Order: sequence, then C-alpha cells, then structure tokens
Amino acid sequence: MKVITNMLFKKQDLKYREFTAKSIPNISIDKIIGVRIPGIRVLAKEIKDCEYIDEFLNELPHGYQEENLLHGIILSYYKDIDLLLKKLDIFLKYTDNWAVTDIISPKIFKKYPDKVYKYIVKWVNSKDEYKIRFGVVSLLQFYLDDNYNKNILWLVKNIKSESYYVKMAIAWFYSFALIKQYDDTIILFQDKCLDKWIHNKSIQKAIESYRISDDKKEYLKSLKIK
Repeated sequence: MKVITNMLFKKQDLKYREFTAKSIPNISIDKIIGVRIPGIRVLAKEIKDCEYIDEFLNELPHGYQEENLLHGIILSYYKDIDLLLKKLDIFLKYTDNWAVTDIISPKIFKKYPDKVYKYIVKWVNSKDEYKIRFGVVSLLQFYLDDNYNKNILWLVKNIKSESYYVKMAIAWFYSFALIKQYDDTIILFQDKCLDKWIHNKSIQKAIESYRISDDKKEYLKSLKIK
C-alpha cells in the first residue's frame, strides 16, 4: 500500500539499511528500506486503527521487509484471539526471515494458552522453517512461566529441522527453560537426547545468564558434549 510504504521511506536510514542487509543475508537489499525498529513501532501505533489498515494487512505479499515488520507489530496489538490466529496463519505463509517472526509478540496469547497451543503444535510440526521458529519463540515467551507444562520440552525436542534459524531458536528456548524450569529441563541434558549442536549451544547461552547460580553453571559445563 503506497501510503504506508511512503511513510516508511520518510523514516529511511541508509546506514541502517546496510546493517539490516548484513544481519538478514537471505533478503535482498532491494527489499529493505532501512527503518529502525523503534520508528516502525511508532508508526504501528499511529496507524493500527486507521481506516485503511485492513487493506494493508490483506495486501500480501508485501514488497519490503519493513512492511512485514510493521504487519507483525500491528498483529501483536490484536485483542480478538480468533481473528488474530486466523490472520497469523495467513501471514506466516509469507514470512521469510527470523526478524519478522521474532517481532510478533501478541500479549493476548497469555489469556488463551490452550487455544494458542493448538496452533503452535501445528506450526512446529510444519515443514516451513519460519513457522517452526515462530512456534518455538512463542513457547519461549508465553509457556515457560504461568502457562508452563513440561510437555512443551518434548514438543520442541521432537522438532525435525536442519535450518540454522530453527536450531538457534530451539537452543534459545532450552537456555530459557534451564533458567525458568531447571528441574524438568536438566533431565534432557543429563540424558544427552538433544542434537549435539543444540545441546551445547543451549548450555552456552544458559551459563551466560546471571539468573543461573554458579553451582548450576559448573554442572552444566560438565554436561557439554565433546
């Protein structure tokens, strides 16, 4: 939608465009405007209730990375869970990089854990690396505290993907699981039943946290697979 694209171009930062292109190598720089995330968030708040927002959200695929980021942020504001899940299911078909999936963070997920979980199971069992990543990151954000169920540890364990972005998300997930649900999670590392790279990366990221005691850090180091 030209009116929104023009708004984004008014916030263009060419140096940031080059930085973005390097951090998301699978996206052509021609599809990057170069807008910093805070600027996109400000724009999202300004237009999320405007009369043409539905037209923008339905205009898929978008032409620019920042339009996808804007789309993801706007969806995060939704308060109708059924409409949100329907819109997400459509939008995720067009996501093609980690930055877009990771920016989608609907707070309403916390209120409907069972309903959302059914969709997450579908996403992590798909063959699309970015649907899988979004599902894993959603589990990390919304299912390791009040909505925790130990079954999620096994759901993530059973994901089959050689995608770097999926494996990094899984390692990120388990590092947080070690921080927040240590007693259940440590069993997977004692049994050494995870992919070697994920196992070691999870431990590496966990021991970088100040929320894990020194004693636990030393024990985790001893569990690394050589």
